Amino acid sequence: MNDINELLIGGNPSKQVSLNGRMGNRHGLIAGATGTGKTVTLQVLAEGFSKMGVPVFLADIKGDLSGLAKAGRPHPKVDQRIEAIGITDYHSQPSPVVFWDVFGDKGHPVRTTVSDMGPLLLSSLLELNDTQTGVMYSCFKVADDNGWLLLDFKDLRAMLSWLADNASELGSEYGNIPRNSVSAIQRDLLILEEQGIEHFLGEPAISLEDLMHVDFSGKGVISVLDVTRLIQKSPRLYATLLLWLLSELFENLPEVGDAVKPKFVLFFDEAHLLFDDSPEALVDKIEQVVRLIRSKGVGVYFVSQSPLDIPENVLGQLGLRIQHALRAFTPKDQKAVKTVAQTFRPNPDLDILSSITQLGIGEALVSVLDNKGSPTPVEKVLIRPPESRIGPLTDDERAEILARSPYKGRYDQIVDRESAYELLKIRAEKVSQQAEAAAQESAPQAARTRGRPRQSAVEAMVKSAARSIGSQLGRRFIRGLLGSLLK
Repeated sequence: MNDINELLIGGNPSKQVSLNGRMGNRHGLIAGATGTGKTVTLQVLAEGFSKMGVPVFLADIKGDLSGLAKAGRPHPKVDQRIEAIGITDYHSQPSPVVFWDVFGDKGHPVRTTVSDMGPLLLSSLLELNDTQTGVMYSCFKVADDNGWLLLDFKDLRAMLSWLADNASELGSEYGNIPRNSVSAIQRDLLILEEQGIEHFLGEPAISLEDLMHVDFSGKGVISVLDVTRLIQKSPRLYATLLLWLLSELFENLPEVGDAVKPKFVLFFDEAHLLFDDSPEALVDKIEQVVRLIRSKGVGVYFVSQSPLDIPENVLGQLGLRIQHALRAFTPKDQKAVKTVAQTFRPNPDLDILSSITQLGIGEALVSVLDNKGSPTPVEKVLIRPPESRIGPLTDDERAEILARSPYKGRYDQIVDRESAYELLKIRAEKVSQQAEAAAQESAPQAARTRGRPRQSAVEAMVKSAARSIGSQLGRRFIRGLLGSLLK
């Protein structure tokens, strides 16, 4: 195992600034305007934790962070910065990387089940109102009580359709289930389907252990989730994925106490998406998880354009602060700069307010936690250059790394075991068989009647069963089996 316990962030001619590994689970923030160097700073921190032996998870918004997997290229500007900071142990080298991608194009597929995501996150993802959220909770409760697993997207749709068709019978035990609310949820699911949610919901679900490996040399493996396509199609699904991961870690990892370094570190880029338009209940849960998860040895690092993108109660829990340049073109921007300046511990030798708007690319104001957990006075530093490549891999380089990944083949094939969709389909088949038998018994009498009879109870039951399947495939099955009867 590595005995490194200091992560060099950067420095100036008179001082270097490092993060003590013992404070790595006290969370952090990287902020700054577009183009000021946040991505490279994130790369430096990910490398540093990896060298410390800490597994890392990060979301790659632009594809640039794939360069972590290759050694950096020599460049005069890199040499100048190494000399300016006074680095004596710089070695151009790659980090151990595993690539992931919800769509399975640029990495191993990432999936979870509907049950593991839960009604709260799903309701937030669908932007449901209170009544609709109550219906979603009822959907999960009915499924649990009947032993119907909610695993993939078609399970959820089938369950909602069955819920609507049986709302009157379920109302006495589960409360009012308005059909119009179910219909609204189903319409929202159609939108999510267009955005690709069916790729994320299903099995095999990703194992947390596969995100928390250390390689043979003692370095923490960096899991890079490519979200270049996901964040364009559905920013809200991206945010929900990150919140699901945070929740899973909190619920499943044991307490570790005061460790010498984190057990796992996550970087959440475009962090404002986690909080924008989120219901108060979800924001409260995020705040609670961020506060408590450090006892599990997990560090959470938010990356955003402004610290004001983060709710105050969450921001107050972030020990490491790395502030790149902010722009102050409007009165609102100027007010934001003043607010940000007040969040740092003052340094008598530094004018924080003016420095924030004058920082160059790759410069930052940095405050870390000392050995007692107190913020240090802010320092203006040059961020150290990463030892891995700055910029993305080529398609061939990425394919080469995926080909020798330890998880090759583990998540590639979708597994579709028996769950709510299949069980509801079996119920419908039984109903249809009973209906067919009843129809045959009553056929002689029906032949003697004149005119078109009113819809019988059997026909009503069959049509309800057809609606309960919840997918076009299921409906085609019912129509094919009972086509003559329904005509």
